[in-house]
Amino acid sequence: MHDAHPPIIAVREAVARALVEDLTPIGDLTSALLPPALTATAAFVPRADGVLAGRLCAHEALRALDPDLEVSWTADDGDRVTAGKAFAQVEGPLAPILTAERTALNFLCHLSGIATLTARFVDAIEEAGGSLRVWDTRKTTPGLRALEKAAVRAGGGANHRGNLSDWVLLKDNHLELFGITAAVSHARIRWPGRTVHVECQDLDDVREAVEAGADALLLDNMAPDEVRAVVAEVRARDPHRPLLEISGTVSLETIRSYATTGADMVSIGALTHSAPVLDIGLDVLPA
Repeated sequence: MHDAHPPIIAVREAVARALVEDLTPIGDLTSALLPPALTATAAFVPRADGVLAGRLCAHEALRALDPDLEVSWTADDGDRVTAGKAFAQVEGPLAPILTAERTALNFLCHLSGIATLTARFVDAIEEAGGSLRVWDTRKTTPGLRALEKAAVRAGGGANHRGNLSDWVLLKDNHLELFGITAAVSHARIRWPGRTVHVECQDLDDVREAVEAGADALLLDNMAPDEVRAVVAEVRARDPHRPLLEISGTVSLETIRSYATTGADMVSIGALTHSAPVLDIGLDVLPA
């Protein structure tokens, strides 16, 4: 699933920062005790079932420590992995393998956790017979957004705005100043051709945003029946536009009740700010 990979420049920058954290000022004192000629084979093994993400980061961490390390993968980002079944091996000098171990695992565990949680939401929607697409948010770890959003894609989700330059999103604090109609008008004048997305608290907000010509509506903290009412009214006017996004405190416990509301997307900040890690280990194999 190559479209789930982050840009390689983002991978290299993130891994370089992580290695600086671990190796400043004088390197890995413990691995320096090992004989330089000592070689080994180690395997990446998940301790639980999940979805893989972060392969490029782990590969980069290992090869940055020793470009002669041989790293082979039997799974790619977006693939399901099974507890106890190795999905990658690394062969070569043991010292750089152990130096890179924690950096590689930090990326793999964190990003695979995001992919795994995303897949759980996607699966729950499919099981409920819904067609909602799962969106992430900008609630990401500073400096790791490109990696975390790639992990969401690996889990079967889609990406909301990458950053504040992608489109206009008019939320409650903006609307307090302008109001919906004026805010949409200002956005059209200042940024013609850009998507204009409006946060709506109730059906009155929805009606005003539709009349103002918004491209997308963020249905904030609405109950499933409220979303259904919005969908029925908006789609009676136009079957395709505006895009309807559910947002708020949607969880794995409540997602099934939203799955068949007829909305287009559901955005879930927890995918990136609260996903538990997928437990993965690097096991040195017996010689």
